[in-house]
Amino acid sequence: MEVYRLWWLHDARWYQGVAKRFGQDVANEINAEALRFVATRVGKQVAKSSTVDIATADSKQLAELYERCADIMFPAELRDGGVEALDDELLELTMRQNFAVVMVRMAGSLDGYQCPCTEIHAGWSDGLGVRLTENRATGCLRHGDPACRLLMRVAGR
Repeated sequence: MEVYRLWWLHDARWYQGVAKRFGQDVANEINAEALRFVATRVGKQVAKSSTVDIATADSKQLAELYERCADIMFPAELRDGGVEALDDELLELTMRQNFAVVMVRMAGSLDGYQCPCTEIHAGWSDGLGVRLTENRATGCLRHGDPACRLLMRVAGR
């Protein structure tokens, strides 16, 4: 856990440095690009280690794969939530605690911060080999909602 804490502290300071020197829009853009890159790598790792045939996986199996991705990037100690299959095509990721939002709030940058959540889900999907037709937030802790809620609609299910 200490490694995660220190890495997130580094990330927060890096974000602050970019925002201070080049503006928060640039910091948000680079943050989203970097997280999507990492998420894609995590998705590939999960796909490679999975015994599930992702091409024919049902929504419950896909929810479990996305949950594995989330566990690798954000251990349970840093988040409170999960991924649930709502129907044959629709998955919902819920987080009642988001360590990144806490760190950005503590740094005083919450007002201009843009959550990169949909980019993370897009990266996981790319890595897993899953095409999304919908990827959007319906709630966000950053905006004062009780939880981050993100919908992912899987194509062709």
